[in-house]
Parts: sequence; structure tokens; C-alpha cells
Amino acid sequence: MTEVKIIKQEENGIAFFEISNEMLKVRMTNLGCHILSVFAPDKNGVLGDVVLGYEDVTDCYRDDSCMGAIVGRVANRIGNASFVLNGKTYPLKANCGRHHLHGGEKGFDRQIFDYKIVDNGIRFHYHSSHMEEGYPGNLDLDVTFLLEGAKLSILYEAETDRDTILNPTCHIYFNLSGKRENISAHRMRIQADEIACVDGEGLAYGEYLKVENTPFDFRCMRELGNALGAEHIQLKNAGGIDHSFLLSGQEDVIELYHRESGRRLLISTDMPVVQVYTANFLAGGCPGKGGAPYDNRAGVALETQFVSNSIQIEKEPKVILRKGQKMQSRTDYTFACITDEG
Repeated sequence: MTEVKIIKQEENGIAFFEISNEMLKVRMTNLGCHILSVFAPDKNGVLGDVVLGYEDVTDCYRDDSCMGAIVGRVANRIGNASFVLNGKTYPLKANCGRHHLHGGEKGFDRQIFDYKIVDNGIRFHYHSSHMEEGYPGNLDLDVTFLLEGAKLSILYEAETDRDTILNPTCHIYFNLSGKRENISAHRMRIQADEIACVDGEGLAYGEYLKVENTPFDFRCMRELGNALGAEHIQLKNAGGIDHSFLLSGQEDVIELYHRESGRRLLISTDMPVVQVYTANFLAGGCPGKGGAPYDNRAGVALETQFVSNSIQIEKEPKVILRKGQKMQSRTDYTFACITDEG
């Protein structure tokens, strides 16, 4: 049975929640829908926190790592901080060099959401006003977090009163060791035959790379440290992995495994892409849990979404949400333990 409770309600409107059952315990807040902790058992039944997070969630206002947050309106980069929709150019804030990143200076990750407790979870709602952060249309976004057994599900629903672009995701950084070590020994599998190439500024520019015979071939389980230690121009451009993997399925398309703890994470999604980010520039940020800042490679973000920079590189950009349409999406995160190498 899943229990949902409010841990704390502050005067500034920020609330803290715990969703738990006999399998998992999830702590989160309505500030940016940040997932603060996910406690999952290891092969010995010992609970460990398997996600990164801030020491103080309000550090998100001065830190760009988006740890555990819902980001948007558009996740990832938009080239030269502008886009064209229906023949009109919309300028955006350049908050990543020349480019726009994760919705701007005050994206979804820094907004306080309304909330309602529902069966097995919480539904969060945010109204994004027309031209907020430069995006057209009044947008209503619902993000529902449900816990059923060892599965945490995130459901997205959105509508707009005029054509706009939308690409929300959950920016969770996973570390299945319980953060006892970096992610080098983690093994990963992704059902993806191609990645979107990026330039030296991390921007997807419209070329795609077959993963075969490259460090990006995770079609079979592969150690992250092995891949990150390889020589490849795409690793150099991004400072590691920070690429859109084009998924070739929906069920259990992503697997992350840590042998020592036995923890395994399976991700299923109806989104076409997972953006894999190996925390290439995490060092020097705000304090993490326990007060110490995180180092690079402290976690790996697995962000289900549309392809990065879709509005500029796709002939029919999937990020466009038309007036009268409804955006709906679901991603499931299922935790398990195994004792062999998997």
C-alpha cells in the first residue's frame, strides 16, 4: 500500500512530501517538482538514497544543474537562444553561452507548483503565462508522480491556448551505489541505434551518428567508465556523454546496473529520446546532501524527452504543441535487485 504525506509546509508556499510503500520511499517538493531522494534497497535489503540532490532545495535558484527537477518549457538547448514558429521569431534568454537551456532563467525547475494528493501519489500543476521566459501561449502543465510497488511513474499532460513549443523532462541524477562512488562502475544498456551529434558548445546541430563501433554503443550492457575513457570527437565536444539517444522501443529501453549493490533500474517511456548526461560539469556547484558539493561523474541523468534542439533540426519538430492539442507522456522507473552481473 502506498502512503502519501506532507512532511512540511512553509509560509512561502514550498511544501515537502513523502510517497512510500514497502518497496521504495520517495521524497520531493512542489518547488520545481524536485525529487529530493529515492530510497531503494540493495541486494542485502539495505535502503540507500540513489539520486543526487541539493542540501537546501532553494539552492536551485543559484545553481543550474536542475538536480531532480522538472525542467521546461523546453529541456536542453535551443540554438542561438531563439526559435521560429508560424513564421515568427521568438527571442529567448541566452543562459548557456549563446544558447538557451532548460527553459531559461526561471524555468519550471524554479517555479512553485500547485498540488493535489491522489491515489498512490501527487499531481502537480503549473500555469505558465503567455511569453513567460519568451515562450508564446498560456500553458497548463500537470505532472503526476505515482508509486506502485517498485515502480515510480511520471505522467505529463499539457494544453495551450496558442501554438507553442514544449519539451518537459525530469532531470534526475542517478547513482545506484547510494553515492558511495562515482558512476564509472555503473553499467548501462540503451535500445538506441543512433545519437544526435553535438558541436563544441554541446548543441545538437542536425547530424546523427550510428552507435555501432563507437563509445556510444550501449545496445548491450557496457560500463560507463569504459565508454567515457574512450577517444571520440563527440565525447570531447560534450566533455563526456551529453547526447540524445534515439530510442528504438518503449518497454525497458534503458537499464542502469550497479553490481556491488545489486541495484538495477529499468526505464520505460513513450518518448522518442533519452538524453544521457554523465554530470560532466557538476563540480563547483551548490552543496549536495551532507553539505559537500558533488564532483563530475557523481551521477548520470537519464532524461526522457524529444530530441535536443528539435525546433531547429527536425523537419517536423515534435516539440510543437498546437492550440487545441493535448500533450501526454509517461515514463516509468522500476527498481530491482539482482545478485549476478545481469
